Amino acid sequence: MTSITDVRAREILDSRGNPTLEAEIELADGSIGRAAVPSGASTGSREALELRDNDPARYGGKGVLTAVQNVNTLIREALLDHEVEDQAALDQVMLTVDGTDNKGHLGANAMLGVSLAAAHAAAQAKGVELYEHIADLDATGV
Repeated sequence: MTSITDVRAREILDSRGNPTLEAEIELADGSIGRAAVPSGASTGSREALELRDNDPARYGGKGVLTAVQNVNTLIREALLDHEVEDQAALDQVMLTVDGTDNKGHLGANAMLGVSLAAAHAAAQAKGVELYEHIADLDATGV
């Protein structure tokens, strides 16, 4: 089992020039997982909320610095020292910290980025490709 030693995020630009979140997870064995979150195009009423800053002075209100801050503080504090191999437990911790039906407190973009970065880090720690790690999770029912 490999514990999480750091969780961080930054704002980057996606392929369309829009701000998005990139999350990074570092493990005790030195493995690092990183994931950038695509911007959602649909806005259904039951869809998870992509947290945007709504500051018209930055990227027309599309900045994600609030979501980045949530990763660098609330999510980081909640996940430090957790075992990266238990993907479902990590996701549940974030859902509990968020406490909303639509992921509107932490932001779906923050939670998805961290979850995917954790999967990448776990795969690296195991020395397998991401798809193999995900298949292992599916086989074990996690």
